Amino acid sequence: MPRRFVDLSIFLENDVVSDPPAFAPKIQYFTHENTFEQIEPFFPGLKKQDLPEGEGWAVETVQLSTHNGTHLDAPYHFHSTMNGKLGGKERAIAIHEVPLEWCFQPGVKLDFRHFPDGYVVTAKDVEAELARIGHEVQPLEIVVVNTRAGSRYGHPDYVSSGCGMGYEATMYLLERGVRLTGTDAWSWDAPFVHTAKKYGETGDARLIWEGHKAGRDIGYCHLEKLHNLEALPPTGFYISCFPHKIRGASAGWTRAVAIFDDALMAAPR
Repeated sequence: MPRRFVDLSIFLENDVVSDPPAFAPKIQYFTHENTFEQIEPFFPGLKKQDLPEGEGWAVETVQLSTHNGTHLDAPYHFHSTMNGKLGGKERAIAIHEVPLEWCFQPGVKLDFRHFPDGYVVTAKDVEAELARIGHEVQPLEIVVVNTRAGSRYGHPDYVSSGCGMGYEATMYLLERGVRLTGTDAWSWDAPFVHTAKKYGETGDARLIWEGHKAGRDIGYCHLEKLHNLEALPPTGFYISCFPHKIRGASAGWTRAVAIFDDALMAAPR
């Protein structure tokens, strides 16, 4: 049976809301009509009309953060150390050091679209959803969470939409051997605008980035700004999300894809 592929990635594009304005990607497009000036210095004496139909090449320049688009965060993004609860602190690994075996594993989808924006998912919520779908988490499975934010991509409220994964919810997965997770929201944690309100009321800084900071205790990666999670069943697929190899970086872009393949599903786990 042929494999089926589901694209889980957003576009890198101009003028679509995927990040706060100051952090948005910027892409400049050069077309076949306006690149002769780039080509001519390589070939002195060349004239535009010498090229087939006078056309040069198409090329783009891109101004990006490693956290633009669908990307994989390395433990180094969360804190300078990791694995504090696994026998002692270690230097947090950067994106080029992430084990490749973490990035191609069976996937599990948790459906949290019913939670309101800013809600912080608990360990009990994760346990209840796993019970609902009849699944017990296995080591190295890639667990992705479908939030309301997935339906708001490109809309003005995208960055403030969706629930977030709290410390206890994240640790619930990591303690069971999960090392790579993901969300269709802008952040693994609850949107900042909601956390800022809670922080203002309580003064408790532990609320800030609490899901990310679980990486201090058990090192892990997560995908952010996934897309199309609604198309996935709870289980029965693999996820491929190998990150771009950027030395020493806190994240790397990825074309995250879900793969359905009878042969893969039948393979021993």
